[in-house]
Amino acid sequence: MSTNIFWQESPIGKTERQKLLNQKGCVVWITGLSGSGKSTLACSLSRELYTRGKLSYILDGDNLRHGLNKDLGFKAEDRVENIRRVGEVAKLFADAGLICIASLISPYRKDRDACREMMQGSSFIEVYMNMSLQLCEARDPKGLYKLARAGKIKGFTGIDDPYESPLNCEIELKEKEGECPSPVAMAEEVIAYLEDKGFLQNQ
Repeated sequence: MSTNIFWQESPIGKTERQKLLNQKGCVVWITGLSGSGKSTLACSLSRELYTRGKLSYILDGDNLRHGLNKDLGFKAEDRVENIRRVGEVAKLFADAGLICIASLISPYRKDRDACREMMQGSSFIEVYMNMSLQLCEARDPKGLYKLARAGKIKGFTGIDDPYESPLNCEIELKEKEGECPSPVAMAEEVIAYLEDKGFLQNQ
């Protein structure tokens, strides 16, 4: 860690920003296997929040690897650093008063827990896309499972690298009759939680 650095306080704090936006900053962390519907939920949730006049921002794992994390691969240590960076950025968005929607496989439990520890109070909401490997592989929107099964991708989560399910997530979304629930239905479930916990108004 660098030395001779000092934290610069701002005259406008989180409380003032939240009052301006009439919402409370938080992180909705969507985790699950590739193909489980994380990005679909993130986009649907962002759209539904927008219709309610609420400001959100999506941090998508693939998108971030085009810029912020383009220097990282998929080795275990790179995955750890990838999640750490996203956690720090998500924390800043939440501090700005936004509802930050982070959509990443984030396969390792300890890394997600480390991001939770960055946040204050209950402002880290872990959403587990509990969809079976069979369903995700059947969906395979990016064709990645096919490549992994053919040995063309090494260390692929769910095939030759583990996914550690959350133990105490705030929201768990499950498949129904072998299918992923509709994007709107999933978004509404998350919004109901945010409303119940007071994140959609600043009182």
